[in-house]
Amino acid sequence: MNTELEQVVIQVSQVVKGKDDVIRKVLAAVLAGGHVLLEDIPGVGKTTLAMALGKAMELDYRRMQFTPDVLPSDIVGFTMYNNAQGTFEYKPGAIFSNLFLADELNRTSSKTQSALLEVMEEGKVTVDGITHELPEPFTVIATENPYGSSGTQLLPESQLDRFLICLTMGYPSHGAAVEILKESAGQGLGLVKPVLTGARLLELREQAKQLHVSDNIHEYIVNLTEETRRDPRIALGVSPRGSIALLKMARAMAMIRGGEYVIPEDVLAVIPEVWTHRIHLNAMARAEGTNIPGIIREITERIRAV
Repeated sequence: MNTELEQVVIQVSQVVKGKDDVIRKVLAAVLAGGHVLLEDIPGVGKTTLAMALGKAMELDYRRMQFTPDVLPSDIVGFTMYNNAQGTFEYKPGAIFSNLFLADELNRTSSKTQSALLEVMEEGKVTVDGITHELPEPFTVIATENPYGSSGTQLLPESQLDRFLICLTMGYPSHGAAVEILKESAGQGLGLVKPVLTGARLLELREQAKQLHVSDNIHEYIVNLTEETRRDPRIALGVSPRGSIALLKMARAMAMIRGGEYVIPEDVLAVIPEVWTHRIHLNAMARAEGTNIPGIIREITERIRAV
């Protein structure tokens, strides 16, 4: 294991009980320079996970609760006239941080959601024709309630594609639930100590980019990708962007486990989280209640590493 990165997992696991695998995958997405979508019912610790991660890595952290009345200017900022100086001034929005938590993203309007698109893709915002760069590192961790919950709407495909991974936390195990109850009146996030800095995170990101990937792994990822396009139950298979996302996550997972190169197990460890929100079933498969993670599992069983 990479000692520095594992220390982050240890710190976060003090307040997010029994979810070490989820913590590692979210950390891997941050290490890969991507964004995270946490989809689950309220109350399972999504917000706590994001806040603890930011504290453990000493990241400038901001949280916004998305509601139907949130405006794009609340996120990206706005320009206003300064009477004293006779000039227009830019007032930055909440997005200007290292770690931005978009809480319950699917409760706001499509117009407000779209304000995040340029930010997540390019790391900058444009207001009144002027571009403003965001600080580095920059990561969005968004949470959403399951579609069908009161006041929710589906995120558009263009928005979903900006997220490197999408995962659910699920209910805690019996033992973890008991621990949560015991510590419910405790220090909470006060237990989390900084063990990494933003500057060090940027260095680790560069190291992850340089991690060796053999031609066999490239072939393996492409073979898996092409199989999603051949499966008759899938209307829209994985795009080249999805293949790149899988490679980025595999590199990050290899880095966390302390490896010097990517192995097939690194790919398999994250493929459901990277691809589930990128695959779209046809009408018949949806009517039959086909499970996308199940299809991905079948594909990984059919396609073996070369």
